[in-house]
Amino acid sequence: MPAARPVPSAADRHLLKRFSYGITPALTDEVYRLGGADQWFSRQLNHKDISDGYANGLRDWFPALDKTPQQLWHTDQTGGQQGFEVTADYERWTMLRRAYSKRQVQETMVEFWANLLHIPCPEAKSWPHRVRYDTTLRQHALGRFDDMVVACVLHPAMLLYLDNAVSQASNINENLGREVLELHTVGVAGDYTEDEVQDSARILTGYRVDAWETWTPYYAEEDHFRGQVSVLGFSDPNPSYNGRDLTKRYLRYLATHPVTARRIARRLCVRFISDDPSPAVVDAVTAAFVQSGTDIKQTLRALVAHPEFAASAGDKTRTPTQDAIATYRALGLEVMPPSKKEDFAYSLLHQVNSMGQQPFGWVRPDGFPDVADAWTSISRMLGSWRAHWGLAGGYWPKSGVRHRTMGEWLPALPARFDEVVDHISRLVLAKPASKTHQRAVTAFTTIQPFERIRTSSDLPEYKLVQLLSVLLDSPAHMTR
Repeated sequence: MPAARPVPSAADRHLLKRFSYGITPALTDEVYRLGGADQWFSRQLNHKDISDGYANGLRDWFPALDKTPQQLWHTDQTGGQQGFEVTADYERWTMLRRAYSKRQVQETMVEFWANLLHIPCPEAKSWPHRVRYDTTLRQHALGRFDDMVVACVLHPAMLLYLDNAVSQASNINENLGREVLELHTVGVAGDYTEDEVQDSARILTGYRVDAWETWTPYYAEEDHFRGQVSVLGFSDPNPSYNGRDLTKRYLRYLATHPVTARRIARRLCVRFISDDPSPAVVDAVTAAFVQSGTDIKQTLRALVAHPEFAASAGDKTRTPTQDAIATYRALGLEVMPPSKKEDFAYSLLHQVNSMGQQPFGWVRPDGFPDVADAWTSISRMLGSWRAHWGLAGGYWPKSGVRHRTMGEWLPALPARFDEVVDHISRLVLAKPASKTHQRAVTAFTTIQPFERIRTSSDLPEYKLVQLLSVLLDSPAHMTR
């Protein structure tokens, strides 16, 4: 019998699945070196200490991501790369970075906050600043929530998307003022009035962007509303034309509001624990958020330490994009720099679209849903299963990617077929093959568990594809 490849404990596997985009052999080895998933998680929270050269280099594959907003607009207007093509490259880079970054906790939190402070892609008004908005999210994803709210709400991408860039004292646009309340902080439970929405919008006046020309953000004092404002207990006479300090104080007030604390805590629990977390765990995470002054690391530590987190293994369904990335990681795909549109790095957007989701493709400002009911339709399941089959067999995308060879999949030979299945399960699922997996693989491949695999030629390639597909289509892979 070949030696079984080590796998994480059930508790370690649970933590890794929730806070990474999929367990790989390299991640398993790293966890063993560090002494367990808890130690890995603590190290991940200090993401700046983790060298991530390969993932950083992926950005070079998409040169437009480093252009200024003005350069992007000029290129778009003169017949070069169009805005929707730039944001498509941004989406591709995001998918690849999630798949290959060593800073997996940071990547999961960037996705979480990008969904809360959502700006769709493509989006006609904000696209020249969209990549730089991502940079801002990344800078704050494991910092303090109040700092992030100020930075993201006042970012030119958000100002453009929700029309604050055209809001003036004489012609208030309330879009951003409303969404700051409804989506970014207190939520509908804040129980604010329409007058308070108007005051919220008045506070934000003055922040402008020179759209369609230089795309430079600026502050126009003459456009800032002056006069008394009051929102959810925040009150200010607002006598000055310069409302910058007022705006930042207002946003920090909302970010630290008790109703915001509970709303953010519940969203974190839904993302990392279950679709319907108990009031007890939400209370615990809320307390950590408040007591730490909105410190995200301390809040996550409290969430992971709660017994309900440990008890929630298998309770969350992967979204299509999370499924696709986990599949790339499970199959050990090595992506090459793209040179033609058929290459993997370019084609992956078509692939995830066929599965039912595109990164940042939710057209409303409230972000993607994060519950199983949204992602378990028949069409989604069929889309994922087709993608699993295509990826497992290397059928599509075919170019610009390297797959594991047969020799890299198989254990030391000779081995019984059930031992082969178990070995591959440990690579793909980071766990031994269950009896259910063994029965399903036998039924699909028609190879009996006791049959001997003496050389790699005893396992036809199409049978390996069938074996891999069974594991990828199972709940063990499609949940996190």
